[in-house]
Amino acid sequence: MQEPALPSTHSAITAGILQRPYLWVTIGACALVFLAAFESLAVTTIMPVVSRELDGASLYALAFAGPLATGVIGMVAAGNWSDRRGPTVPLYASVALFVLGLIIAGTAVSMPLLVAGRLVQGLGGGALTVALYVVVARVYPAVLHPGIFAAFSAAWVIPSLVGPFAAGIVAEVLSWHWVFLGVVGLVVPAVVMIVPVLRGIDRPSEQATVPPWALGRLAWAALAALAVLGLNLSAGVAIAGVPAAPALLAAAAVVIALVAVRPLVPRGTLLARRGLPSVILTRGLASAAFFGAEVYLPYLLIEEYQFPPTFAGLALTGGALSWAAAAAIQGRLGTRLQHRVAVRIGSALVLGAILVTLATSALHWPAAVAIAGWLFAGGGMGLLYPRLSVMTLALSTKENEGFNSSAMSISDSLGGALALAATGIVFAAFTTTAESFAGVFALTAVVAVAAVAVAPRVSR
Repeated sequence: MQEPALPSTHSAITAGILQRPYLWVTIGACALVFLAAFESLAVTTIMPVVSRELDGASLYALAFAGPLATGVIGMVAAGNWSDRRGPTVPLYASVALFVLGLIIAGTAVSMPLLVAGRLVQGLGGGALTVALYVVVARVYPAVLHPGIFAAFSAAWVIPSLVGPFAAGIVAEVLSWHWVFLGVVGLVVPAVVMIVPVLRGIDRPSEQATVPPWALGRLAWAALAALAVLGLNLSAGVAIAGVPAAPALLAAAAVVIALVAVRPLVPRGTLLARRGLPSVILTRGLASAAFFGAEVYLPYLLIEEYQFPPTFAGLALTGGALSWAAAAAIQGRLGTRLQHRVAVRIGSALVLGAILVTLATSALHWPAAVAIAGWLFAGGGMGLLYPRLSVMTLALSTKENEGFNSSAMSISDSLGGALALAATGIVFAAFTTTAESFAGVFALTAVVAVAAVAVAPRVSR
């Protein structure tokens, strides 16, 4: 089968991501993103059932923290591999690991075996994200990058609307095993759609030098993964005679994570150096602020406003819809909306929404205020997330696309993990739930302020 010819940039503007020759690769790539997102969200719904059936309460947290930790290793490995040999083989390998993890978890008869499957699944899922980003860089012209990343955002957001509900139905009607195994049969067709366009994209240019295997970066990734894992578990650690043990362990884990992440991101990232370093840092700060606050919004509505869980979840649904809508709008605007402007507006919207939520919890405003405010948080993420992805590729060369793509994914993962662990410690530090919620939203507001401050530095 002859590989499809890719059009010139001029004709690509007219073609769009859903027309030939990009149609099938767009559908296949978005399907892989969708399935990875669905699995991540669906597990949240079924894990209480799994834990009860497999008597695995002691490993409950590890089932969530494990994939996040191993995903960091997968990101670095796929990035280095893609820079050396192109994204094709890393993409196939990541899909194979993802499927293997699903099979292990779906056939598990004990909680340790299920956690093992989740670890393998996280390794493949982290690598898959990076490999897909490099495929985008090699296949699509730059003018179409806002559109394809908007599609990725929508493919990630849509499962938040249907994933938990669908997983609950499958677990109730069939078995929780099929929440894992059912996805396996959908991954293969998605990969088949991408295969034709992968032929030939790994050919190196005559002047290109092949980067060496970055074994040192892989070691740092493993250390960062352990720090992330320790940070997620530190809140549950108690040491006799040391009441501050969780906070001390969390602080140590944060320090280790920051030290380990330095070789995994562009130089100057932690110092907010202008250009690509600030792009990567803004991504991590935005993730930390948004996801650190989002997980507590339904909790606030249930505890303080007596919402039933179903209606409390609608607040997140509204944010997901506004995220998808904003991502679609920025994709249509393309270069008419400057990247740095989109990032600045998006980060400001996230900050504003968190401040509204903080005021709602502290001043006992009506719940509708926080719910409406979260629409702006989702809209802000929909604006800035795709543009930060576009800028990462625009500021990369063919030799470091994999490294930079993995750095962006690592910033996402570590930012969210650090924020979730820190907010958990803050929430447990206060004596009343009202104070705990205010403390959580105040902390995430500080992180959002940092994102707003760094956002203007994304352009040189």
